Amino acid sequence: MTSLTWTGPALDRARLRRLLQEYGVYAALAVLFAVAVGLDTNFVEMSNIRVQLYQVAPTLLVALGMALVIGTEGIDLSVGAVIALAASVVPLYLGYGLLPALLVSLLLGAASGAVGGAMVAFARIQPIVATLSLMIGVRGLAELINGNSAKPVTESAILDLGSRSLVGIPEMAWIAAVCALLTGFLVRRTTFGRQLVAIGDNRQASRLSGLPVRRVLVTVYVISGVLSALAGLLIVGHGAEADPANQGLNMELNAITAVVVGGTPLTGGRVRVLGTVAGALFMQLITAVLTQHNVHTSYTQIVEAAIICFAVYASQERGTR
Repeated sequence: MTSLTWTGPALDRARLRRLLQEYGVYAALAVLFAVAVGLDTNFVEMSNIRVQLYQVAPTLLVALGMALVIGTEGIDLSVGAVIALAASVVPLYLGYGLLPALLVSLLLGAASGAVGGAMVAFARIQPIVATLSLMIGVRGLAELINGNSAKPVTESAILDLGSRSLVGIPEMAWIAAVCALLTGFLVRRTTFGRQLVAIGDNRQASRLSGLPVRRVLVTVYVISGVLSALAGLLIVGHGAEADPANQGLNMELNAITAVVVGGTPLTGGRVRVLGTVAGALFMQLITAVLTQHNVHTSYTQIVEAAIICFAVYASQERGTR
């Protein structure tokens, strides 16, 4: 006689974990926004919304590149240093015009990403080690270029990039939104996106099946470098100075947090672009709410650390990709 086993609670827990992975960040974002408005009705004023968008746009750009890297089961700790490097060359080339300054900054970001990607793809160095060494070297190069001191930027061409609005929304936010749409299209609608996910799911199997693993890995890190450089340009335009010693500090942690909270597993094999956008907005709202209510920065960091731990735990507990 066959014995019966009750699996109802186990199935319910598994379903709850899946729902949490898929929709948890959106629900949390909605609840947090409602709490923010309940605590301060002025929170929804357009002036405050613009401030939040100004602050979240660079983080979102970096997080999009980070999501692609994490999708390949990698990590990029050099993004903050790339921001500083891109910012450091702006004062040097703005005299030739906005376009040359933009191109040089973006090319430096691409070159930094190519070096990191080559170390991972060809030298087979662990991503965390490769990008950690790159982070130290690139930050040092940025400080060397700029003389280890902040330099003011007064040219209206770059300042407009970081301060202008379009239909009431900062151009920085529009740029980040366009990059998010392009990243989503890349992941879901292109062969490259499918290859990226496959490599993150099983790199050895992808190599044996003939996928261009090295080329995809290098390209992913190049994209991350370019998006980080673009974030650096926006930061310079908004802050009106190039400060390689401080700009981009801890940005890698903010980006990783946004990606993980958004549901992309650190084990690779999946990229959630919309979740990354929601994750970046969620972390920005937490910072804004705590700051506006005079909560010390130390407590803000503790809250963010707890959220990261919970998000990683939930991702690991899922068990599938």
